[in-house]
Amino acid sequence: MTQPPDQQPPQGGFGAPQDPPPGGFGSPPPPAQPPQMPPPPQGPPPVQGPPQGPPPPQGPPQGPPSAPGQPPAPQPGYGYPQQAPPPQAGPYGYPQQAPGPYGQPPQQGPYGQQPGPYGYPQQQYAGGPVPSQGGGKGPFKGKPAVIVGAAVVALLLVGGGVYAAVGGGGDDGKKPVASDSKNPVESSTSASVDQGDGSGDGRKGDDDLNAGRKTGEDKVLWLKTNDVALPADGAENHGMWFTGDVVVKAMYKKVTAYGVTDGKEKWSVPIPHAICAAPRQTTSDGKIVIAYESNDTEKADCNQMQMIDLKTGKGGWKKQIPEEGSFDIMTSVELSISGNTVAASRFGLSSAFSVKDGHKVFGASTGACRPNAFAGGPKLIAVESCTKDGESDANQQVQELNPDNGKSKWTFALPAGWDVKKVYSVDPLVIYSTNEKKKSWNISILKADGTRRSQLTTKDSFAPECGLSILSSDLQGCLGTAADANTLYLPTEVKSGANEIVAFDLNSGKEKWRSPAATDRTMLPLQVDGGNLVAYQEPSYDGGGAVVSIPVTGGKPQTLLQNPESTADIENSFYSKSVSYVNGRLFIMTGQVRGKKGDTTEKTMMAFGK
Repeated sequence: MTQPPDQQPPQGGFGAPQDPPPGGFGSPPPPAQPPQMPPPPQGPPPVQGPPQGPPPPQGPPQGPPSAPGQPPAPQPGYGYPQQAPPPQAGPYGYPQQAPGPYGQPPQQGPYGQQPGPYGYPQQQYAGGPVPSQGGGKGPFKGKPAVIVGAAVVALLLVGGGVYAAVGGGGDDGKKPVASDSKNPVESSTSASVDQGDGSGDGRKGDDDLNAGRKTGEDKVLWLKTNDVALPADGAENHGMWFTGDVVVKAMYKKVTAYGVTDGKEKWSVPIPHAICAAPRQTTSDGKIVIAYESNDTEKADCNQMQMIDLKTGKGGWKKQIPEEGSFDIMTSVELSISGNTVAASRFGLSSAFSVKDGHKVFGASTGACRPNAFAGGPKLIAVESCTKDGESDANQQVQELNPDNGKSKWTFALPAGWDVKKVYSVDPLVIYSTNEKKKSWNISILKADGTRRSQLTTKDSFAPECGLSILSSDLQGCLGTAADANTLYLPTEVKSGANEIVAFDLNSGKEKWRSPAATDRTMLPLQVDGGNLVAYQEPSYDGGGAVVSIPVTGGKPQTLLQNPESTADIENSFYSKSVSYVNGRLFIMTGQVRGKKGDTTEKTMMAFGK
């Protein structure tokens, strides 16, 4: 990337995009009527509440020019790297960017332009995460209009804005996150737990599933189907968490552990009311905290917590999340664990609690900046919205917090108009942000002290699969991103045939290599394991999915696990899926369960292995 004449980028800042050329990279005119989504495969569950989807990325933020005819004046903390210019001059007499991440046209999602809130088309940006097939509970389901209005007022007051990009869709690969669901887990003997009676193991018919296996194909270890009567809008599947020889999920009113080799239920913990939130991480000693609703009515709040010990299969302390103010409306909560602290974010407010005993560690800030979203794991990362007196719009900043007391270790301020939508990795820290007005996106990598390390330089469009949840603050809800100490791995958007995985140097933001597109299947990075990138290869119409390995130096993918072609339809049916590869086994879980009355055949979880 080149720099403006006679200017050097201050360290630790954002780059500044140029305005698009006339007739160039603006948003296409909306269609006369909102386009209709084609029906998702295998009859996915109904989406409750407004449709959702994260806007994909485009260029970095821009500071104002010092005067007409002059280049933008550098501001503390903001650099101004730019793309190589095309022949056309841009504003203020300087060359414009070539089409790339900082000037790409908005592109449509996989089914054309996606419907936005309340049925209107939602803007898609080239390069950003695509919505995974999924829905979820509408954040205002059954709430009186005054509550909805109050939530909107609360958003305006705290400047939190509307997060249109989150909610499920998978974990974060082997970005070093505490017991992240994609991290390889060493095999060990579980602590003594209730071994169950073997009922509900989903093994009936497994022999038939494996009967059609071809040479070179591996086995279906087990398949789970739903046998729980659910509400009309279904239920969300939370997890997966691995400890010892079990995999654990949370759905509706139960947290359940299954044997990784046979799918048999090992233990379960009943929950009084519907589970409404769960973290993606566990503590180092295998504990989680789930949130559940205050009652079984449609007007319930998501404000009750319980600790679960995954190693023993026992429930622990219970506590109600205390209100942090008159606008603390807990219809939607996100939980993140870092160290022994669980942080609860909702509608521009937040609080944190000890996983050990439930005591409050810190609460909502009373200052101009308030945390309204967290990313957990080896670090506790907070995204904060900052407002000044008399201002309705908020600027955002990113902080690393001490999970023991909530104190900030450093602050990275984003320029006005930029919002953090996703955290692709916590350590190293990789953030994806968008600017709605500029139709732009940015992927930046931060150093351990919070200054900017680099930002991506690319003309590609990327498509990690991210969940859908309007007004959600699930920063880590994307399947298909991975990072190690010096490299970020992202999947390109599928335009025809296969996609590619691109590796970026975290020190320069430039491409290091890309995988050869050797098949017609989509590949999604999962984790870095030793000297190899592990990726999930989705099934095609005539072949099962697979797990492949690519050297971190680049090269041809090598197959680690090949799923049977005979079960490709089942594999394709998982809705807003989570995917984990642990100790040579592949686990796939649907993110949303319909629970259609009388239907006990809906597939919810599946495992493959040798």
